[in-house]
Amino acid sequence: MTIDHPMTHHKLVIIPTYNELENISDMVQSVMGLNGDFELLVIDDGSPDGTGEVVKSLQNDYPKRLHLLERQGKMGLGTAYITGFKWALERSYDFIFEMDCDFSHDPKDLIRLYDAVKDRNYDLAIGSRYITGVNVVNWPMGRVLMSYFASVYVKFITGLPVKDATAGFKCYHRSVLEGIQLDGIRFIGYAFQIEMKFTTWNLGFRIVEVPIIFTDRTKGTSKMSTKIFKEAVLGVIWMKIKSIFSPYKLNRSGSI
Repeated sequence: MTIDHPMTHHKLVIIPTYNELENISDMVQSVMGLNGDFELLVIDDGSPDGTGEVVKSLQNDYPKRLHLLERQGKMGLGTAYITGFKWALERSYDFIFEMDCDFSHDPKDLIRLYDAVKDRNYDLAIGSRYITGVNVVNWPMGRVLMSYFASVYVKFITGLPVKDATAGFKCYHRSVLEGIQLDGIRFIGYAFQIEMKFTTWNLGFRIVEVPIIFTDRTKGTSKMSTKIFKEAVLGVIWMKIKSIFSPYKLNRSGSI
């Protein structure tokens, strides 16, 4: 599906946080310092370390560009992004980004993802660790292999033509998020990232992978768990079976 994107530049970066006190201030200032007037929405799941309070204090410096949604307790990555997507669509943002807070994703690459969607007329740009080999820094080899072969597994089961299926660094054109029945997205962990790409592809949107260098966090702790990984492995099979018996359809209701 090819959609002509209007020449608008309304950009929102969504970052879910839980106990990111060591990273949040630097991340906010890095995104705010980019050319192109990126706006930032932090969705904090009641971080006990005060992450949300730091964002509130920084809002004084960026009153119209830094936004905060606070949720009560840990509710999962997927639900945070769905909340953020709905918030963005209600406010007419045209380019909506997903990004981690821990600097594993370089904020400067936001511009490259944006350019891929705006100038090259793609609907979803993925910051890919595996499009030009394996571009991962500071990960133990076991984690690299698990991540890489997870993407191979996803492609084998689903046919999804994406080399980095679990990537969480992305730029969507709003037409994609409008076209997806967001309340029908069922997964909340890493499987959420796969499900969103699989749904986007099944609806006929154009996807491009942009090579990035992924650097493992140096501050704070990883949120990866065995439960999240198991959800992804089993979820991929569920997605494929569901797609056979219930073909994907664009959301034409106009509802978010």
